[in-house]
Amino acid sequence: ALLHSQKQPPNSAAQPSEMSENLTLKREIGLTSAISLVAGTMIGSGIFMSPEWVLHNIGSPGGSLIIWAACGLVVIFGALSYAETFGSLPAFLFAFTSIIVVRPAGVAAVSLSFAEYALVPFYSGCSPPQVMIKCTAISCILFLTLVNCLSVRLAMSMMNIFTAAKLLALLVIAMGGLVLLAQGQTHSFQDAFQNTNTEAGAIGIAFYQGLWSFDGWNVLNSVTEEIKKPDVTLPRALMIAIPLVTCFFLLVNVSYFAAMTSVEFLTSSAIAITWGLRKIFSIIISSSPFMIQSHSKWHCFVSYITIIAGSGILGVEVHRS
Repeated sequence: ALLHSQKQPPNSAAQPSEMSENLTLKREIGLTSAISLVAGTMIGSGIFMSPEWVLHNIGSPGGSLIIWAACGLVVIFGALSYAETFGSLPAFLFAFTSIIVVRPAGVAAVSLSFAEYALVPFYSGCSPPQVMIKCTAISCILFLTLVNCLSVRLAMSMMNIFTAAKLLALLVIAMGGLVLLAQGQTHSFQDAFQNTNTEAGAIGIAFYQGLWSFDGWNVLNSVTEEIKKPDVTLPRALMIAIPLVTCFFLLVNVSYFAAMTSVEFLTSSAIAITWGLRKIFSIIISSSPFMIQSHSKWHCFVSYITIIAGSGILGVEVHRS
């Protein structure tokens, strides 16, 4: 991100600390980009993996939908209170561990996942070589680091495009579920709360699985200094993005239950693939595996952008401190 600095008088000898305080980041993230940043980070592979485990722990379709809705509510409260400060020492420790350990490890893991998904189509019948996976991952890290260094606006434009693609993928699944419901496939919603597990441990594990799918709700706080009118834009973006993602997650789960019984849901090794095979439109059936694979790939790509952008700003803040 580019920095602004207030000009010093020609004969003034500014101290390094004074110069660092005069540096400010360009505010180029508007409301649309802020919403895309939150929603794009939250929507990922979790919605394809967690529903099975939420149902496994809670025991019923109705209970599962309640858990997903409650997870969205918890995330909203968490996001609105996340900006509260707890002192300089905890803030420094958080920034230090994020820059040294958490963010680099996250970039490494996400980059390898993206590289593997990206290379699979070129190695049908066998796994891609590790050398190619690592080279592709390194290339992507360097490319997106360069993009974030050159222009925040360009990085946010990429984020907006890929977030729209991810929302479109979920919209296809949600609309497919509504079609199935319109055709009368409501078997999973008859006695929807039968066999619901009300034990505290089971509910807690179900919440854990659901909240994992919502991970990324706190990413916007890492780029606060680049947000236009952050006092207004930040809460608005959170209150739009998180309910939007929650609604999509609920609709996707309804679509899963419309296509499968609870037994089929729990025994499926990949519920999204099973959903695709149950669809009534042949074009969707044939393209569902590719769509899901592409969705996971672009989720990794969008995660790159948010992790790298947030890490750079954390570094600036630690330098000032």
